[in-house]
Amino acid sequence: MDKNTPLHQEHVNLKALMAPFAGWNMPIHYGSILDEAKHARTAVSLFDISHMGEFIIRENPSKSSLDAIVTNPVVKMKTQRCRYGFLLNDDGKILDDLIAYRIAADEWMLVVNAANEQKDMDAIRRQLSTDASFENISSRIVKLDLQGPGSLAVLKAIVGDEVKRLTYYGFQFFSLLGGNFIISRTGYTGELGFEIYVDSSRGVELWQTLLKNPAVKPAGLGARDILRLEMGLPLYGNEFNEDLTPLDAGMERFLDMEKEFTGRKALLEQQKRGVPRRLVGFAADGRRTPRHENRILSGDRDAGFVTSGVFSPHLNKGIGMGYVDAALGAEGTAIGIDTGKGVINASVEKIPFLKNTSIKYSEV
Repeated sequence: MDKNTPLHQEHVNLKALMAPFAGWNMPIHYGSILDEAKHARTAVSLFDISHMGEFIIRENPSKSSLDAIVTNPVVKMKTQRCRYGFLLNDDGKILDDLIAYRIAADEWMLVVNAANEQKDMDAIRRQLSTDASFENISSRIVKLDLQGPGSLAVLKAIVGDEVKRLTYYGFQFFSLLGGNFIISRTGYTGELGFEIYVDSSRGVELWQTLLKNPAVKPAGLGARDILRLEMGLPLYGNEFNEDLTPLDAGMERFLDMEKEFTGRKALLEQQKRGVPRRLVGFAADGRRTPRHENRILSGDRDAGFVTSGVFSPHLNKGIGMGYVDAALGAEGTAIGIDTGKGVINASVEKIPFLKNTSIKYSEV
């Protein structure tokens, strides 16, 4: 199987089938990127995110070493809850962003970015206590994301009414395809959405089962990039990397500065010095699209760089995110985007760009 072959309803390139291809990425699209993005906002889209990494850590919570590795307070989490946070180096720079799932009092699952799986595994194992156990289950897990305002109805038809009880950033085990698997409700699109984790042996069947519903259509990386940018959601390799800290990115709310964690000392020093640059959202005056690494201008002065840019079909204009001098971070500030073929007039905008989406929907 060619590692670049797109997923289709009848030809599924899930992790179970492509384990030899460590460099595999999800397909860019299945047809039209813009149509796929619109479908996720109005109906239900299915994303194959099986390339993500999953780690299981087990240890006594009263002697937790994991709590000192990640920025989110994992020992304070309730079971069946998820938390977003960071894995940092000693300098406070971002090795990765992740979501922690507390499965039991002494067990967590960490979901990490695909490109960082080996790096994250090495960093975590190096710092874990000898009393803790670590297991990389990435090759045994298929992860499918069902996103859109109609996603709850689709899941209810498969796993029953109990799924409607899932609250935002919660998860439970559900009976599905003859097994007992995690379904969570976090989302990376700004719409009501669910993540389904199943054994790799059941991945193809799950993909086909979900696509039997006429409301569900597959969507690729291009649509996902539009959707997450419309919500101002960062992406590792774009908004985050090992040259940047969570403070640069304005992510203070995901740091528990009351506890010890790797990189905390460096972040406290950065807070004292002040943060000279900030991650902001911006919108172009028209349909022209800013691109990754375009320079951001304040008048004729170089004032930062673009991390991500797309054309938003829902706003009918170019949008993006980037780092600018802290003095330029106020909403409404005029900036220019130097594309190398001219300058796009733009202004700093508060994110998310889309305000009224279904992500916080709950059934009454």
